[in-house]
Amino acid sequence: MLVLGIETSCDDTSASVVEDGLHVRSNIIGTQLEVHAPYGGVVPEIAARAHLEAITPVLDAALDEAGVRWGDLDAIAATQGPGLVGPLLIGLGAGKAIAGARDLPFIGVHHIEGHVCATQLEFGHLNPPLLALVVSGGHTSLIHVHPDGTMESVGATIDDAAGEAFDKIARFLGLGFPGGPLIDKLGASGNPQAIAFPRPKLHDHDLNFSMSGLKTAVIRELRRREAAGEQIDLPDVAASFNQAIVDVLVHKTMKAADQFDVGTIALVGGVAANRPLRADLAAACAASDRKLLAPSPALCTDNGAMIAAAGTNRLLHGEQSGLDLDADPNLPLVNLVVGGSQ
Repeated sequence: MLVLGIETSCDDTSASVVEDGLHVRSNIIGTQLEVHAPYGGVVPEIAARAHLEAITPVLDAALDEAGVRWGDLDAIAATQGPGLVGPLLIGLGAGKAIAGARDLPFIGVHHIEGHVCATQLEFGHLNPPLLALVVSGGHTSLIHVHPDGTMESVGATIDDAAGEAFDKIARFLGLGFPGGPLIDKLGASGNPQAIAFPRPKLHDHDLNFSMSGLKTAVIRELRRREAAGEQIDLPDVAASFNQAIVDVLVHKTMKAADQFDVGTIALVGGVAANRPLRADLAAACAASDRKLLAPSPALCTDNGAMIAAAGTNRLLHGEQSGLDLDADPNLPLVNLVVGGSQ
């Protein structure tokens, strides 16, 4: 089965052809980094216009790279939500138009569902139960995948997502956008123990996250040092801030893994490329005899391949969406299925 996946939930225009939900035949990602860099973040209206300009060339490139024609496709999948409504409408509209014109099955996909399913593109069909840590610019969530394959959100951020916190601190430091990779790179030469930034909600009983207070603490500390005439070592600041986020993410993930007694953890989303996060979560999994599934960075960022994989899973379970399906920027995560076992 060849499924074309379309992802436009934020600032990346992506299309991918995936075979049988496992094999990536193409994965084209059109980035808007240069467009949004002057603003220090994604501007929704600008993103939507950029998607409109990019969607046709990206779709053509996806088919060319996969070596297929429109008539070879078996189905179309596109992100329904959550995300920015303008960008979502571009990708969803394109997917429905193609499906309608070609009389192909169409399926709307939850963005977080797509991130979880990205793991099967590198590690094969998943074998639930498992726990997924989804970390990106818009999401910091813990997803419990039950033995029957259904997904349940068991923890989420109550304010800023991890990637959003990285972006805001990077902007404050004058590093640029997106902030995560820049802080990761700068912090590589710093001391992660140099500054004792807080670890919000680290010991709370729930599995939720909060990054806003940490972000504020970093800004206050830098302003205090500047007012006192103290030297500010930016690599130390970046490393210490990064480590504070990583400590919370790893602690909450392992707490959830214990609570739900799962032996497999998936690390997905754009922030999953963060080197300290990968290293510390891998160490925690090894220490507790758990398996870590961390796809390569290209499959962690927003991409059409993960949407095609999730769409394939749903189609194989007999699901389809109507061509009247609307974008939902706040789409809830309910009863989504990751697919068959290995």
